[in-house]
Amino acid sequence: MGQHDAEADDETELASLALKILVAGGFGVGKTTLVGAVSEIRPLRTEELLSEAGELVDDTDGVDQKTTTTVAMDFGRITIRSGLSLYLFGTPGQDRFWFMWDELSQGALGAVVLADTRRLEDCFPAVDYFEHRRIPFVVAVNCFTEARHYGAAEVSLALDLEQGTPVVLCDARDKDSGKEVLIRLVEYAGRVHTARLLDSVEPQADSV
Repeated sequence: MGQHDAEADDETELASLALKILVAGGFGVGKTTLVGAVSEIRPLRTEELLSEAGELVDDTDGVDQKTTTTVAMDFGRITIRSGLSLYLFGTPGQDRFWFMWDELSQGALGAVVLADTRRLEDCFPAVDYFEHRRIPFVVAVNCFTEARHYGAAEVSLALDLEQGTPVVLCDARDKDSGKEVLIRLVEYAGRVHTARLLDSVEPQADSV
């Protein structure tokens, strides 16, 4: 390989952008499924079998067939387009693992909050978490076959989301559906961060 080729490869590597995305939501909502469906690498999973000890603290109502739970995080990667990759971190759903959220959220561009209309209240804590920390997020309604279907506007109203927060319908098992959710998040988070940057420089410009 010549020097020109090596320099070109270095420039390509420098031009590549990797963004950190969180995938959050309640217990059994489909976070591990979504990360696994869209990841182009074999996803890292930290699932353990549900135990009798967890029965007292884990609410499995509505997800009775679930036999495992994420105890640390799920990790995957997807290339959205040339030069843009997303690193996905699926968070634990149960309250007792939430001490990890602050660590996982460091440096995140934004988050996907997965919602199940059968247990919509389960995603309230994730919505509150990201709103209070001003981390841009989209709500992705995982459309389970046996669940009643609601429109995006209905879900937004039920969750009392801040104006402009996107709500999208998806199938966490489908790669293309999951990718569309991630693209929507990147676009939204990009607009939010750009607006905040402009807000931060405008007072300085006025003072000159």
